[in-house]
Amino acid sequence: MHDSTAPLRVALVGYGFAGKTFHAPLICSVPGLVLDTVVSRDAGKVHADLPDVDVVADAAAAFVDPRLDLVVIASPNDTHVPLARAALEAGKHVVVDKPFALDLAQARELVAIAERERRVLSVFQNRRWDTGFLGVRQLMESGRLGKVTHFESRIDRFRPQVRARWREQAVAGSGLWYDLGPHLVDQALCLFGVPDRVQASLAMQRDGGEAVDWAHVVLEYDQRRVILHASMLVAGGSPRFIVHGTQGSVVKQKIDPQETQLLAGMRPGDAGWGEDTDNLLLYDGNGRAEPLAPPRGDQSRYYAAFRDTVQGRGPNPVPPRQAITVMAVIEAAMVSATEGKSVVLELSAAERGAWPSH
Repeated sequence: MHDSTAPLRVALVGYGFAGKTFHAPLICSVPGLVLDTVVSRDAGKVHADLPDVDVVADAAAAFVDPRLDLVVIASPNDTHVPLARAALEAGKHVVVDKPFALDLAQARELVAIAERERRVLSVFQNRRWDTGFLGVRQLMESGRLGKVTHFESRIDRFRPQVRARWREQAVAGSGLWYDLGPHLVDQALCLFGVPDRVQASLAMQRDGGEAVDWAHVVLEYDQRRVILHASMLVAGGSPRFIVHGTQGSVVKQKIDPQETQLLAGMRPGDAGWGEDTDNLLLYDGNGRAEPLAPPRGDQSRYYAAFRDTVQGRGPNPVPPRQAITVMAVIEAAMVSATEGKSVVLELSAAERGAWPSH
């Protein structure tokens, strides 16, 4: 266990979109965490934002640095597992950006290594602290919707031109389902637990597309249906959440503002951080709509909770067995889309038990 009075020194592997936009500013905003080292081949880019950090080109140099406690993996998806494995075996605690792995077998391997090495391992599911998700969850738990029968969660974008970046190329771990699917799946499992079956349709819709850019996945829970959807060809008009229950419905139109705030240079603790002006609309059985302000979001709470876990003061904010289950759903959706059938998840009792019963 780490000395709870000493700050955790962090190495961030990767300074692309995720590392620069999310991880670095969130880590730097949390007391008790010190961003010490960034692994990047572009020291100038890093130092333009973070003049005081060390920059090394080789991740192995960070893994063997005895000053460092925590390694955050924010590199391309196909490197997550080998880098996380090496960091764990070097004795570091590890946060892996989503997706946790490329398949279920890899996810299970990482969890086994973390347990063997007695290191804290977690996956960066920052969207558990999004405004809309927090608001929908709060409403569901209040009972005002009754029994939820239909839950729809969408993250849509409008990017008609295929860009020359690994996320959109024909490489392992690319495409919209690997990129946004883990967020959508994780939020659904937080609310409803493990589904009975998964059925999916995945497509490449843009001219010149090399990777999945449209995903429609249905999680089946007895009578309830959970629909997860993502597209790169939606110019507007699609709600972020639609939830129907036996006593009412709720719609949340816009996506959480924190990514936009981070891109604009805002940081946790700044005035207006995590405030969402887009109300949830709660409909009763007579069609009347009641506007409800969503709770304030704060994705930095993930890192504060992870710090507490390493210091022995709280539970892992995203336990790795939950990441295994998310990966099982991601993989099942790909099998379903390829074979045209519903897929039952092959999970152990311990893996299913990673989620609270619902």
